[in-house]
Amino acid sequence: MDKEKRYLYIENLGCAKNQVDAEVMAHNLEKDNWVLTDDAAKAELIIVNTCGFIESAREESVNTFFGLNAKYPKKKIILSGCLAQRYGEELKEQLVEANGIFGNRDLSKINEFVEQVTKKRAPKSGNLLVPAYPDPDDESDERDKLFNFPGSAYLKISEGCNHRCGFCAIPIIRGSLRSRPMDAVLKEANRLVSSGIHEINLIAQDLAAYGSDWDGKSHFCELLEKICAIEGSFKVRMLYIHPDAFPMELLDLMKRTDKIMPYFDIPFQHASAKLLRPMKRMGDEVVYSNLIQTIRTSLPESVIRTTIMLGFPGDSAEDFEKVYEFVKANRFNWMGSFTYSREEGTYAYDLTDEDTHKALGKEAKKWQKKLQKLQEKISADMLKTFVGKEYDVLIEELVEGEDLAIGRFWGQAPEVDGLTVVMGRDMVPGQVYRCGITKVNGIDLEAVRI
Repeated sequence: MDKEKRYLYIENLGCAKNQVDAEVMAHNLEKDNWVLTDDAAKAELIIVNTCGFIESAREESVNTFFGLNAKYPKKKIILSGCLAQRYGEELKEQLVEANGIFGNRDLSKINEFVEQVTKKRAPKSGNLLVPAYPDPDDESDERDKLFNFPGSAYLKISEGCNHRCGFCAIPIIRGSLRSRPMDAVLKEANRLVSSGIHEINLIAQDLAAYGSDWDGKSHFCELLEKICAIEGSFKVRMLYIHPDAFPMELLDLMKRTDKIMPYFDIPFQHASAKLLRPMKRMGDEVVYSNLIQTIRTSLPESVIRTTIMLGFPGDSAEDFEKVYEFVKANRFNWMGSFTYSREEGTYAYDLTDEDTHKALGKEAKKWQKKLQKLQEKISADMLKTFVGKEYDVLIEELVEGEDLAIGRFWGQAPEVDGLTVVMGRDMVPGQVYRCGITKVNGIDLEAVRI
């Protein structure tokens, strides 16, 4: 006799890697007749897939849990994800309102965990599971429901990281680098293309490190070439390449195929060597500027996104001026910034004390506003180079009641960059249409369907 269907709601927080984890959990639970719903009120079980990267993300995760718990006090609620992985024991003791704490190391264990939690007599916070590392050949990473707009998908090629940047807690949370078997990645890429995905966004903590845990060498370009050999109409976007390990052969590969978008997400973090060395980064404003120039010379239409950190221990007004000039000179198409979060267990944690950290953080927020104001102008100026040209635009959603649709061209990554507003009729979300770019509107583009 078939099991009765039960409804599941997932509130996903954090990065794209977390989103993939949530998609995998949803897929695994569907095998036990759990049906994903976008209405929390309808669900019997709620999973809050948390982020634990920095303090503000942890606060958002906890506040989201308490908000859902207050609104739905009779529902079973599980905390999963990075916060649950890193602070599982503490959450078990302090967050007694939770029905369970589930980490992110082995997602194949979610089914048996949920069965424990949803037993009628299961106690509040009575189940703690922070799964061990999965078998590298485990195939429990399949997913059929994607949490983003149609036509686009994230494809995770590795887990964890070996870089050990001075400020970063990711190795503490997700462990050392574990590259997925190449056959498994290609199998998933084929599955995505055959299901109608037009945009595959490759994600990892550092794409270029792919395979280096096998034999000390990067196998990223080899993987990328094999993905591009898949038949079908699709494009590949690369997200997150560490600047100190940028594979120069990638540029030659990109010249040989039009399937790889010339979009580079390279988190430089800063330009001052004084700060970059304790960050465990090897570059400076000259080294990193040369890399940017090399990319743009090789692929003139390249779009480059970066991230800048302010308020790292020892940061000063002089250091800020250096990174400000670095951003001004290199004119990134897109840039995000954040203030340093003091993370236990990282190298940088002991470089300062809490009072000094908080005082510097207040100054860093002022620097951040000035830097963001500069970047907004740069982004608007850089977008003007696309006006008057034609591009394929992936439509994400329609504007109700108007002949308008919202989408993105290849120079706009999902969720983090601007959008393209397209005038035209009879467009379908998830499909690609040729459009002419007509103008810039803030950090967005306007276009007309051709």
